Amino acid sequence: MINYRSAITNEHIDEIRELLKEHPDWNRTRISKALCEKWQWKGTTGQLKDISCRDMLRELESKGEISLPKRMKPSRSHGGRLKIEHLNHDTSEISSCLKDLIPLNIEMVTGGNELTEYKSLLDQYHYLGFDRTVGENIKYTVRSRDGKVLSCLLFGSAAWACGDRDAYIGWDRQTRKTMLPYMTNNTRFLILPWVRAPHLASHILGRITRRVSRDWEKRYGHGLYCLETFIEFERFPGTCYKAANWIRIGRTKGRGRNDIYKTAVLPQKDIYLYPLDAEFRKKLTNRQGLP
Repeated sequence: MINYRSAITNEHIDEIRELLKEHPDWNRTRISKALCEKWQWKGTTGQLKDISCRDMLRELESKGEISLPKRMKPSRSHGGRLKIEHLNHDTSEISSCLKDLIPLNIEMVTGGNELTEYKSLLDQYHYLGFDRTVGENIKYTVRSRDGKVLSCLLFGSAAWACGDRDAYIGWDRQTRKTMLPYMTNNTRFLILPWVRAPHLASHILGRITRRVSRDWEKRYGHGLYCLETFIEFERFPGTCYKAANWIRIGRTKGRGRNDIYKTAVLPQKDIYLYPLDAEFRKKLTNRQGLP
């Protein structure tokens, strides 16, 4: 089994070229699904990772390694942004003490108008915007006790490989591959720019850390043992994570998950973890006989 987040070898590229040569009438989706089957590239629930595979194919095509069939319909380019509907939001200033906002209402976002609102808020007011989510993820909207939106959070797939994190947990490559679904990455945390409330961010993180594993188990059939996040330290000091007892355990090397040729230069980030279980290392290294 191979994974494009690991190195793609010349042999793998030759296999792709051979498949393209043998099936000139296949479209990109059929090609990516065939490769996923061939390489047993599947998620924890058995679904083919053909979207990620297509990202890999586009990357190889951009490097001149392969030539793909024409797209059957317009598609966003690799690394491009989704088109998000931008709504008009009430941006009236909310300047308050935390005690005047609590108890907060934390909602899991699943679809409908709530999802449209969530995407619009993240895309307009988070510096990274909103992009598609792939794999297991949970979206949260946080409202004050009187129903005003204060914050949005997104938890998604944990980073495939991260040297300092893997060493801290005690992961070798095979164990990491097996146990990665028991972690999640807080990829977005937005306090809306018109909200001013001291200690709100750390309070939200505290509330989320107490429920996210239960929410994950309800949705995906398994809980979590640890949370992670990556903070651009030149942009943000990470104060709210520190106040919420997240642990800084190292720094990234500035390479992305899709960096096939190990040439990308990205902002280095501080790595923070929040263990959800006192024996998180033992459980994440599978020393208790988990599946």
